[in-house]
Amino acid sequence: MTLEGVLLAAGAGTRMGRPKALVLDEAGEPWLVRGVRALREGGCDRVTVVLGAAAEEAERLLGDAGVTVVVASDWAEGMSASLRAGLASLAGTDAEAAVVSLVDLPDVGPDVVRRVIGRGADRASLSRASYDGTPGHPVVIGRDHWAEVLGTATGDRGARDYLAARSVMLVECADLATGADRDTA
Repeated sequence: MTLEGVLLAAGAGTRMGRPKALVLDEAGEPWLVRGVRALREGGCDRVTVVLGAAAEEAERLLGDAGVTVVVASDWAEGMSASLRAGLASLAGTDAEAAVVSLVDLPDVGPDVVRRVIGRGADRASLSRASYDGTPGHPVVIGRDHWAEVLGTATGDRGARDYLAARSVMLVECADLATGADRDTA
């Protein structure tokens, strides 16, 4: 079974004051690189990074990270545009499931990804990390769900409505991370 990590990093980051794809952590490491490492070391066979705002500059931060880069031309529409671009790019691959994460989750590391994947990741899977019972990322979306997610993802909600209408396995991860996204510097 092949798992594809999908790191969504296309937004303008207006509250952050710059695209989150360009943010560096306190040690000077790009959030992009950290997010890729979390997915890869967490168990993803390959990683696709979805860029949008400042895509060329962000891609340079990735260097030779060995990822597939997809640019969501309609990134300003919201998270759904990034998710659609990421999932659509996987159509011709052998990936059985996508492990979707966000670039602005600096404390979500490989241990969280590993735990969520470890509870099951196949064509039929729908699972996601939760933090003290609150659903978060990463989210495992099995290939059997991609077409419907592509058809229903709108605005800045991504797959939220799709997931809310289905039985999704929540995998508690509050002992590993907060799962909180960073919106401000």
